[in-house]
Amino acid sequence: MHPFTALQSVLPQHALSRGLGLLAESKSEWLKRMLINAFKAAYRIDLSEFEGDGADDYASFNDFFTRPLLPGTRPLPDDPTRIVSPADGTVSQAGALQGDRLLQAKGREYTLAELLGDARLAGTLAGGSFVTIYLAPHNYHRVHAPCDAELLASVEIPGRLFSVNSVTERHVPRLFARNERLVLRLRASFGEFALVLVGAMIVASIRVPWPGPVSPYRRRVTRSGNGVSFGRGAEVGAFLLGSTVIAVFPPNAVGLAEHLAPGTDVRVGETIGTVSQEVV
Repeated sequence: MHPFTALQSVLPQHALSRGLGLLAESKSEWLKRMLINAFKAAYRIDLSEFEGDGADDYASFNDFFTRPLLPGTRPLPDDPTRIVSPADGTVSQAGALQGDRLLQAKGREYTLAELLGDARLAGTLAGGSFVTIYLAPHNYHRVHAPCDAELLASVEIPGRLFSVNSVTERHVPRLFARNERLVLRLRASFGEFALVLVGAMIVASIRVPWPGPVSPYRRRVTRSGNGVSFGRGAEVGAFLLGSTVIAVFPPNAVGLAEHLAPGTDVRVGETIGTVSQEVV
């Protein structure tokens, strides 16, 4: 096991993450100003696309970290058949599913059923396509709908909180299926698909804009969508510190864009695929 991974295995992942989360939620003026200014300097954060100009414009570090975009900064493509990136970040892996298996990193795979916690949905999506997007600390951390969709159900799955990066992807087996995560089961014009928000070390919370899931997840809970729906580009959630989003589409439904090679940077609203003509 890689030394970095071995260290994380023995750390109190949840206690550490929740403790740091309390600091990030603090509305103490001096503390939130110190945290925000240090983070901005360390990661060279450019606020030109976002609401707020400096530490005094945010109630807490978490408020800064989940800062909203200014209106009009991420225009959507005019073509309604275009599938857009749900997050700002870097493509970790993308392509066709090998049956029910997703590629995590070279030599590492995991199954849809493990990731989704739902054998029926995994069977529906087997043979389809997927995109895994890693959100680094400097990225925008709200997650958006890749297309018009109805929320059928959300599944809160407790788990570990390994950090997510190229090292852990190479060395932690079934990383995304082991970490805490929120699975959104959605229905679009081309059928059911899944959007998975994966927690990680120091991710104090996964926040959603509708009544329902509140992390950390103490036990597995499946909730009905209760009529919630999203327009393409609408916010579906946010990470309080970075992690990973995985979109999984059904067979013959979405043709992924050719440029989605590992290491490619993507932004919310950018085209990552097109609905197949057969299902339009």
